[in-house]
Amino acid sequence: MILQQARKTDLEALCRFYELVCAHMEANGQRQWHWGSYPNEEVIARSIEAGTLYRLYDDKGVVVAVTADTIEDENYARANWLFGTHPGFFHRLAVRPDMQGEGLGRKALADVEELLRTDGCDCLRCDTYTDNSSALRFYALQGMRTAGKIMIPQRPKPFVCFEKPLIEDCPMLPVPMHPAFRGGSLTPWGGEKLLRNYDKPIRDVPTGESLEISCIPTLESTDDSGMRLSDLIQRYGKRFAGKYALSTFPLLLKLIDAKQSLSVQVHPDNTYAKAHERGKLGKTEAWLILDAPEDGELVYGIKPGTSLETLRAACEQGAAVEPLLRRVKVKPGDVCYIPAGCVHAIGAGILLYEIQQSSDVTYRFYDWDRVDAKGNRRELHLDKALDVTDLSFSLDPIHAPDAPCTRVLDKEYFTLDLMHVDGAVRVPAVHQFGMLTALEGELSLCWEGTEKTLHKGDSLYLPTTCPALTLKGTGRAALSMPK
Repeated sequence: MILQQARKTDLEALCRFYELVCAHMEANGQRQWHWGSYPNEEVIARSIEAGTLYRLYDDKGVVVAVTADTIEDENYARANWLFGTHPGFFHRLAVRPDMQGEGLGRKALADVEELLRTDGCDCLRCDTYTDNSSALRFYALQGMRTAGKIMIPQRPKPFVCFEKPLIEDCPMLPVPMHPAFRGGSLTPWGGEKLLRNYDKPIRDVPTGESLEISCIPTLESTDDSGMRLSDLIQRYGKRFAGKYALSTFPLLLKLIDAKQSLSVQVHPDNTYAKAHERGKLGKTEAWLILDAPEDGELVYGIKPGTSLETLRAACEQGAAVEPLLRRVKVKPGDVCYIPAGCVHAIGAGILLYEIQQSSDVTYRFYDWDRVDAKGNRRELHLDKALDVTDLSFSLDPIHAPDAPCTRVLDKEYFTLDLMHVDGAVRVPAVHQFGMLTALEGELSLCWEGTEKTLHKGDSLYLPTTCPALTLKGTGRAALSMPK
């Protein structure tokens, strides 16, 4: 330790020190501090009285000073923190101008970290003004993560927040994710409900898919800083993604708006996809119906008794396949499990939540004889589709009960929990990782000492080391996890 706790007798020397540092900063165009406004004698005296100000002397006076405490500024609630449930903070870290560049800031920060660890803190947080280029560089060099920007009253520019875990098993917090979109000619059947219902920033009308949490190449979701999910997994490893940190990310979460019916399609299993689709995963999925017209329906398998030869002959004729399709009525709240090999199609007017294996492999049987503006039909994949079709499939939609928390699916590749919140509901414990989506209502996500407002349609990635979570308010949410 190079720092010692400041005493009341240090007040005059510390005031002279900070006045000198402020003058040096202003002379170099850094307008983060102005002595007398902030910091000032009252602030310094208060920190000394609280026992949170530390300093180092040499024969010329104070060389380094810093305040370390566990009191969180209310403005910090708007930052995008990733680490810790018991944060510690430091403020007004300063080195005397003639001693800058000697490594004293780094040593003082190491002392701060040790002081806060001793005080039971699991992470370190701070901020600096956007114009303070030297501090921005310094914090980055000390391995601190940028946690977004906040505005502080009466300051024209934002402050940049930084953080760092202090202990090896520091919890990692829920990460709001920003989706990628598939629209335009890629989803000609889509609409604009993703914008109207969930305020998603779609670029095209129509847009059919919001890939809420995705590692699909070129269609990856990102965190608030713009970092891709795959990069987050690579950076934070098992603490973030459990056993999937070193293997293919297994799941993909979507919201799908089908203004028109989707094509009749089927997906392969892992074995077939690995052999025929360059090693990709197969695709088992499930749907939660969010909105549907009164007569909304799905294609959900092939009618019993249909042979593969009959199905092939009908598909080759086009519309002749329609009488062979098994159709089911659906309403909001219905859940449909769709294993690989199940022929299916989303009906017109349906908005749904989809959890699936992380795969983009789809084989189309039939596209309702539709043509685009140039008279072209969409590509079909009849041979592969028939190869993987399971004619024995026979399931019906299930309707989720209005219980506080229900595990409606527990299948080979994922689980699906639905939460009906009216007050407070504990979120099921995360295994490997979780994907939480606010579906409707007014909800807040809470953990130790923190409450985060969720908006309808928000999706969050829950890391392996996520703390225990509670949903509060009134509304509904869905949680998907890998097996």
